[in-house]
Amino acid sequence: MHRVRTIAAIVGMLSVVSLTPAYSQGQPTTAPISDQKLDQAAAAMARINSLHKSYQEKLTQAPPDQQNSVIAEANNALQKAVTDQGLSVDEYNTIIKSAQNDPAVRDKLVQRLGAPKE
Repeated sequence: MHRVRTIAAIVGMLSVVSLTPAYSQGQPTTAPISDQKLDQAAAAMARINSLHKSYQEKLTQAPPDQQNSVIAEANNALQKAVTDQGLSVDEYNTIIKSAQNDPAVRDKLVQRLGAPKE
C-alpha cells in the first residue's frame, strides 16, 4: 500500500522534471509506448524518487541564501536521471502524462516498479 502511494506521488511529480509541456494539455498521446520506453521511464522514476528525497532534505537544511542553488542542482540531477535512461525530458513527461490518464500505461509502470496492484 505504501509503495503504491509512493508510485502515485512519483507519477504526480510531472512538474518536478517538466520544464515545458510535452504536448498541449487535453491532447492525449495516440502512439503506443514501447516496452523499452516504459522500462526506461520506470528506471528514471525510481531514480527521481531517490533524488527527490535527497534534495528535499538538502533543501530543508540549506540556508535561505543557498536554497536557489540547491533547487538548480536538483533540477539538473532530475533531468540527468531521465536522460541517463535514454529518454528526453519531453519523452518522459509524455509517458508520465499517459500514465496519469491511461490505467493500462499506469499498470505497466507499476509492474515495472515492482509494486503490487490494488
